[in-house]
Amino acid sequence: MMDVIVVGGGPTGLMLACELRLAQVDAVVLEKLPEPTGQSRGRGLHARSVELMDQRGLLDRFLAVSEKFQVGGFFGGIMKPWPAGLDTAHPYGLTTPQPVTERLLDERALELGAEIRRGCEVVGLSQDAAGVSVELADGTHLRSRYLVGCDGGRSVVRKLAGIAFPGEPATVETLLGDMEVTEEPAVIAAVVEEVRKTQLRFGAIPDVDGNEGVFRIVVPADGVAEDRTSAPALDEFKQQLRAFAGTDFGVHSPRWLSRFGDATRQAERYRVGRVLLAGDAAHIHPPTGGQGLNLGVQDAFNLGWKLAAEVNGWAPEGLLDSYHAERHPVGAAVLDNTRAQITLLGTDAGATALRTLLSKLMDFEEVNRYVTGMITAVDVRYDCGEGRELLGRRMRDVSLKQGRLYELLRGGRGLLLDQTGRLSVEGWADRVDHVVDVVGADAELDVPAVLLRPDGHVVWAGDDQQDLHGRLPEWFGAPVG
Repeated sequence: MMDVIVVGGGPTGLMLACELRLAQVDAVVLEKLPEPTGQSRGRGLHARSVELMDQRGLLDRFLAVSEKFQVGGFFGGIMKPWPAGLDTAHPYGLTTPQPVTERLLDERALELGAEIRRGCEVVGLSQDAAGVSVELADGTHLRSRYLVGCDGGRSVVRKLAGIAFPGEPATVETLLGDMEVTEEPAVIAAVVEEVRKTQLRFGAIPDVDGNEGVFRIVVPADGVAEDRTSAPALDEFKQQLRAFAGTDFGVHSPRWLSRFGDATRQAERYRVGRVLLAGDAAHIHPPTGGQGLNLGVQDAFNLGWKLAAEVNGWAPEGLLDSYHAERHPVGAAVLDNTRAQITLLGTDAGATALRTLLSKLMDFEEVNRYVTGMITAVDVRYDCGEGRELLGRRMRDVSLKQGRLYELLRGGRGLLLDQTGRLSVEGWADRVDHVVDVVGADAELDVPAVLLRPDGHVVWAGDDQQDLHGRLPEWFGAPVG
């Protein structure tokens, strides 16, 4: 029997496989497609996702193939300068096309020993008290202790597990695709600038990989298609471009074409027995703010160490259920902010007036910082009990006398950062690292010691050994010996 089957080989599933393998859990990824599509729906990583990559030693790989960007308060088409004082040592995002993200995570998952099987379509599953049985389209049957559906908004796993997916259907639809153009870039830029004065769901962006003459085209569709699984035709792009811009830019030779709507739905439960959901399988929403890929990767980062703890036998009671308890509200908040952004992107007088008002409000530094923290997910805080304000928040990277904090999280284990040298994690040393070091002069940490989960969130702060030993079992199970 396998430990964990991950259904879906996109960024969420691959990130989860990496996290499971860090804890020596067998992970098999089943991907329906025989080869990567090359489609780049997700265009980059926000600050919190950049932090995750740094915590796992992957950031240099992403920096080598990405450009940094700083767009503060990018909300509903409103762009403001990056706010000062955002709580992160990585105050930027990365323009990383989704295929590149998938390639880097695929390579890392394989390095760690994950098995990735392409061309494997799941058509059936059932579960019992001991595990999950899976049927593939070719008649193969597999069995694992747990299964995680990371198979997108039309998740087969979610449907087979009988998990409700309430929400609202699409009311507007947008065409999206990468294609070549014959028009001059300067002319395209001028036309886009003019059209976006009244229609913010319109754009023509040069290819991020630098392919000359290739643009990403975004244009409102003519209504909502009855069959949204079918890709639009190039002629539909041309028709809509002429309708909104008076020109089709001479588009031709499409690389890929797609459509997306503003449907907003969230799974009622992220876990049913031994079946769990992550990424778009658990939530869908409009792509405004570029949060979808990031939300899924962050789901995986929260789930991975908890599921590994369950498989490895040391998870305290309720740890795996905390995945739903923590991530469902985060997903719901993203759904709400994308609903708000779709309203702001409207063309009616009310939406225009609301966008003007919010733009003025975002000139206030505190408002800009709040909106940016929400979009980039650096403000996410989990319920980790009563105590200091730091509890439940992820620690930003800080310099230490012997390096950086995030360098100490590479192994995916818990961490006690002890500035006193008087504390101990005896009994938990197999799952919690104890580092005696002090925060550098260029950083601040107003507590003597902090206990971090493998995902970098603080679950204890102080200097009392007895208090620490009372908190360790809540997150890291019973002591050994």
